[in-house]
Amino acid sequence: MRQFASILILILILSMGVLCSATPGQAQLRGHGGPVRAVAISPDGARTASGSFDTTTILWSLPTGLAQQVLRFHEGAVNAVVFLKDDQIATSGEDANIAIWQFGQAKPARVLTGHQAPVSALAVSPDGNTLASAAWDHTARLWSLKDGTSRTLEGHTQQVNGVAFTPDGSTVVTSGYDLTLRLWPIAGGTPTIVTLPSPLNAVAVMPNGRVVTAGATGKIFFLSAAGKLEGDIEVGATPILALACSSDGALIASSSVNGGIAIVDAQARRQLQTLVGPGLPAWSIGFLPDNRTLLTGGSDNLIRRWNARTGEALGDVTMSTAEDPLAAYQGDRGAQVFRACVACHTLKEGQGVRAGPTLSGLFGRKIATQRDYEFSPSLKKLDIVWTADTVSKLFEVGPAAFTPGTKMPEQRLGTEDRAALVKFLENATKP
Repeated sequence: MRQFASILILILILSMGVLCSATPGQAQLRGHGGPVRAVAISPDGARTASGSFDTTTILWSLPTGLAQQVLRFHEGAVNAVVFLKDDQIATSGEDANIAIWQFGQAKPARVLTGHQAPVSALAVSPDGNTLASAAWDHTARLWSLKDGTSRTLEGHTQQVNGVAFTPDGSTVVTSGYDLTLRLWPIAGGTPTIVTLPSPLNAVAVMPNGRVVTAGATGKIFFLSAAGKLEGDIEVGATPILALACSSDGALIASSSVNGGIAIVDAQARRQLQTLVGPGLPAWSIGFLPDNRTLLTGGSDNLIRRWNARTGEALGDVTMSTAEDPLAAYQGDRGAQVFRACVACHTLKEGQGVRAGPTLSGLFGRKIATQRDYEFSPSLKKLDIVWTADTVSKLFEVGPAAFTPGTKMPEQRLGTEDRAALVKFLENATKP
């Protein structure tokens, strides 16, 4: 835990010296209470799942921009998320656990255990039957999604940060901080080991089987499907944290410590442009199936959306349908802050409870007294009345400190977001 926190602090300190002055991209999905460590996109492009340092995973509808469900299980940061077949996802965390979730369920259907340190990356085989995991215990594992049995891949001498399958499913590729990229035959046998001049943070495999990997030096390395180094390109002077390939094989995107998103022509191995974010670490990245739209998750707690081909930062999702409970609040900053909360809370009387109580009539009500919701016993002992000041305080110091025993995910907001949220709730929760 302390090692993980120390590395995070170091990365944040490094990023302070390379803040970019250009206009930041527009936020798309707002709701996590900490940096967005992982982003996964469903095969049909209709959903994304995001994992955060706030210990939660959020399932989002991309057409509407609404949070559909908040998943709480991991004790620590959620480092990786991947969509599985049969309406399932897998999440992994700092707690060394891998959780398998069925859509719509509040608890994991299964938990895979065996790693002895944070699980940093996940990948699923092309046939959907095998899950691969990379961990800081210097190992990777292959898990059968049919019976949960696993096979350990040993050989890395430092933390394993990346994992990916080849398109034919015959090989799993791992990248580690020990400077090595390893290609492991699924059938068994000795892996092909490639040593590169950089600690490696991420790996991706293109549709044609070629491999790309990157890490601490700001370079992207290109390798053949057999593991032969074919070339490299420097896309920045700061560490690369994540990589993604478009499904048509045309583009590669990398995200870095300084928040810059490099877009690279995969065939020409030429940097096309840099998408400019807020100057903070961008931890996660992924292409939608349209091979054009890119999602990035960063240290500003937001998921941003970009047109990777034009470099345009896309604006907030515009909603006007009756299905959107926030449709009446277009342009309201507080409503955008609240958008992730609709997975757990309704605003008006008669809309019922979800994972959390309805907020209808919130102001002036004593904590843990809302009807039709079973509150934690510890909350019933607190002497808090919800006012503009107490709601603001909740998000200033965090739920764990202000309301001990709460099931609410840990999150804090800056001064302006707190003020906007309080103003929005005062208006939207009136009976």
